[in-house]
Amino acid sequence: MKKFKLGTIILILFSMFSCADLEEDPKSSLSPDGFVKSPKDVETIIFGAYGRMTNGSYWGRKLSTTIMLRSDMVDIGNPSTPSRRVQVNDFTLDASNGMISKFWPISYEIIGAANTAIAGAESLENIDEDRRNELIGEAKFVRAFSYFILVRMFGDIPYVDKAISDPLSLVDLTKTPASEVYENIIADLEFAKEFAPMTLNARSRGTRGSAATMLADVYLTLENWSEAYNNAKWVIDNAESLGYSLETNYQNLFDATKQDGLEETIFSIDFKGLVRATDGDDLFGPMTGIRGTDMQGWGVMVPSMEVFESFEDQDYRRDVAFFTEATIDGVMTSYQDFPLEKRPHIAKFRRFPGEAQSSGRQSDNNYAIYRYAEVILIAAEAGNKMTGPTAEIEGYVNQIRERARNADGTARAVPADVASGLSQDQFHEIVIDERRIELAFESKRWFDIQRLRIGNQVFFGVNSLEPHDNFVDFHYLFPIPQFALDVSPSLKPQNPGY
Repeated sequence: MKKFKLGTIILILFSMFSCADLEEDPKSSLSPDGFVKSPKDVETIIFGAYGRMTNGSYWGRKLSTTIMLRSDMVDIGNPSTPSRRVQVNDFTLDASNGMISKFWPISYEIIGAANTAIAGAESLENIDEDRRNELIGEAKFVRAFSYFILVRMFGDIPYVDKAISDPLSLVDLTKTPASEVYENIIADLEFAKEFAPMTLNARSRGTRGSAATMLADVYLTLENWSEAYNNAKWVIDNAESLGYSLETNYQNLFDATKQDGLEETIFSIDFKGLVRATDGDDLFGPMTGIRGTDMQGWGVMVPSMEVFESFEDQDYRRDVAFFTEATIDGVMTSYQDFPLEKRPHIAKFRRFPGEAQSSGRQSDNNYAIYRYAEVILIAAEAGNKMTGPTAEIEGYVNQIRERARNADGTARAVPADVASGLSQDQFHEIVIDERRIELAFESKRWFDIQRLRIGNQVFFGVNSLEPHDNFVDFHYLFPIPQFALDVSPSLKPQNPGY
């Protein structure tokens, strides 16, 4: 969807819980009245919502970085990085943390745009009903996406499902129970699965396939194994008509020059190289990898040696995921001799950034939020929970491992297929670790830790990849930003522990 980032993105004026916005003339806020005259206008609003996802406070850096730092797959590399990041990583943040205070309002801007698009589509006259439902379905996918991230991070949250013309009406909002938020997310995704377009011109737009994929993920989070499996299986069974398949070469998934149109991508947040629009340039790559033309800068998020060593030596996915050497002062240097953190750095988003600045900023990366490999792994996890490891369920993991054995056209022996005869619990552990390896550094691991409630397992003990002995159960949720509580006291009480 790169064409939407070249100046066509509208400014979404709905910025929830912002003191400045609450002081504005309510008539200046975006609403469908007087703006939406055609389906094209609705589509423009939806494109604006996608554009906000590229904001530096959202997937461009702060939200994606927050999710990554919270996991057990990266630790702080550069010690001079701002304290707000260290606090997220070390479970010491409070409600004034500068990461959450940035992505919270952007999240509600995206939701506000989706609400406006839905209301606009509903208000149009003389429109084909199928086209109306397609637009509403895509907008509901966008709304569900933002709420799904928020409810997992914060639990009970304000739920707004109407276009807002008067920002002052938001002051007295209260939190909606997480269970009700999930019900609304599911309703939106069910609608999108039925009415959104089957395919669209970019993988960065919501379709029936991306709605079904997110439904599978939502149900997996809620431990509704049958619905998680059924939705994943629907995507698998309809993969050909949806245009989905596993990419043959794992490296291509992280090569910005080859990402457009990849059939493995189901939904992505796309950036346009060397273009900055509404603070929308990509900063995530240099946050994770090595910066600079001569690799003189060092990333904020760096895996521990234990993380690196948890990948099998000959697993091609390790080759793709890590820099084990870099050119420094014109000399190829092993990670043992790196000047700052003497350990491998993340390469997935830095090795092939396409058009980008020398530091890797303003890259051409498309960040896959969902890809077909994850659908297959959801089917494996949920199916195993229902029946145990049948031949079908084992086959899903083996599909992923078969692709991993193709090292850019050279066959390797690892990872081997899953052994038969495993217990249900043993197979479950294999699937979860397969997710950790296959989806490494793709902002998935924290949500797995959270939904599985395995924090005490992964942050304590000799087998921990990144020990944090101060982790306690209330850390599964983040605090509601303090500024939101100050503007709207009805959002109290704060999440427990903060």
